[in-house]
Amino acid sequence: MKKKLTAITALGVAAVLALSGCGGGGGNTSADGTVTLKMVESLTNPTRTDTLKALLEGFEKENPTIKVDLISPPTDSADQKIQQMLQSGKGIDVVEARDITVGSFGANNWLYDMTADLKDWDGWENLTDNAVNYSKQDDKTYYIPYGFYGLSLFYRTDLVKDAGFSGPPASWQDLLEQSEKLNDPDANKFGYAFRGGPNANSNAVAVIEAYTADQVDKENAFKLSNGKTIFSAPEAQQAMDDYLEIFKKGSPPSSVAWGYPEMVQGFSNGSTAFLLQDPEVIATIKESKSIKDDQWSVAPLLTGPTGKAIQPVATAGWGIAESSTAKPEAVKLIKYLSQGEPATQFSKDNSLVPILKSAADDPFYSTGPWAAYVTMTENPDTYISAVQPRGVSWWTEWIKKSDGELQRVLTGKMTTKELLASWDSYWTEKMAG
Repeated sequence: MKKKLTAITALGVAAVLALSGCGGGGGNTSADGTVTLKMVESLTNPTRTDTLKALLEGFEKENPTIKVDLISPPTDSADQKIQQMLQSGKGIDVVEARDITVGSFGANNWLYDMTADLKDWDGWENLTDNAVNYSKQDDKTYYIPYGFYGLSLFYRTDLVKDAGFSGPPASWQDLLEQSEKLNDPDANKFGYAFRGGPNANSNAVAVIEAYTADQVDKENAFKLSNGKTIFSAPEAQQAMDDYLEIFKKGSPPSSVAWGYPEMVQGFSNGSTAFLLQDPEVIATIKESKSIKDDQWSVAPLLTGPTGKAIQPVATAGWGIAESSTAKPEAVKLIKYLSQGEPATQFSKDNSLVPILKSAADDPFYSTGPWAAYVTMTENPDTYISAVQPRGVSWWTEWIKKSDGELQRVLTGKMTTKELLASWDSYWTEKMAG
């Protein structure tokens, strides 16, 4: 997850840093009684920020005594900035909490438990089961999800057809075959938009989970049904070897450092034919001027050797800083964003799996690029839903470790066998404790 485009300037960065040093926990009240909330987003991109600003304007019209200042740090460093602000207890009221950060944020008592405030909220009955379930973290409500992410394969219909293939890859082996054929470095044309930079571990884990799909524990997708980690399985070794082949034979050399922005740009400008990403990319690509609607589409998640894939559920949402001095106003804002038109607009504009039950009857989600997600939902035995342990307090530590070690593999300083042994040892020790 994540991993979004950013248009913030150096001046904007300075502004964010300055704001994070402001006195108080946010929630400043002016002489006329107006309360100003400081709201910080994590997964910043221009389209998303514009949508948020429009929704916040609607909230301010309905609540004239509350103003909201939206702070949008660059995506790659946003979670670190948010952590600094939460730790300092200054300049932050409403915060974007993610399933990969809520564990550590909650463990450090940086997030406010909204359980009591939302006990009698009538909005609960309109939320999907997933939205209700994922709003609970260890019996506390640190955030309300605004939508869900799920991996799928974006592909260039024009490039796939020109290469002589009848359709997009269905499996990781297909991806290797098609990427290798499409690779033409001299023409700056490549197969796969490989993720070697920030959060590179996520796609590596996706291929390992696909290769071990028949054995994965659905309640903890990093475990096998026999209790061992997925990284210990013989199939994991084959998965990583094949994944490394895709990098070597079907990806741009520069993708060793690619994160979200570079991956999406490489796909949009036609230098790569395949992209593994979350559905929010749909909105970003639709707005791109370098790619036409008939040049791309979305296919289901790639399967492993047994014809199955693991579809991890990922989410994020809006929470409140424990240090906020304007919690009632912050709760009011979160309720507003989590129901009705604001919730629908945010999920549509950002191409998120929605949190409202009413979306099931919306044709927006059953046509065009979204059809692949419907296919996966309708075939749960092939695209198996499982939960990754993203809420653990050491998840950010894991990202740093796994990204660093994968980088070493890509640069020839570590073998896939050594990487898997390290990951297996790490999770075996963590899960035993």
